[in-house]
Amino acid sequence: MDVRVQTEDFDLGEVASSFSTGLDNAGAVVTFTGIVREADAGDMLAMEIEHYPGMTQKALETITAEAIARWSLANALVIHRHGRLEPGAQIMMVATAARHRKDAFEAAEFLMDFLKSRAPFWKKEILKDGNADWVAAKDTDEHALKRW
Repeated sequence: MDVRVQTEDFDLGEVASSFSTGLDNAGAVVTFTGIVREADAGDMLAMEIEHYPGMTQKALETITAEAIARWSLANALVIHRHGRLEPGAQIMMVATAARHRKDAFEAAEFLMDFLKSRAPFWKKEILKDGNADWVAAKDTDEHALKRW
């Protein structure tokens, strides 16, 4: 298990390659990378992501361990960035490895749904006009989490 909360960008190919090395008992590796997208109005300059380091690390480790146990994963990885990120920047990555693809896909979706709605990150959209708006929770994200 590897859980990272960081400001630095990551090399998707390098991380995926490193993650999948030595997984002789896994038949599937699933990766997902989240990208900072432009606000709906098209007026976002950047996104500012805040967190409490100890609390965030612990929460991500706990949910990753739950995914490993629930889907009998061979390994799991979560990377989530914080700080100021511009549209197009990588914001997070999830990787799961399992004996069967269904388990790898479901575990990855579970982790992504948790990161979207329950991980202790606070996101603020910095707008081009100088204003800033906190990103509110969405009902669709809550609904997605309920299926688990």
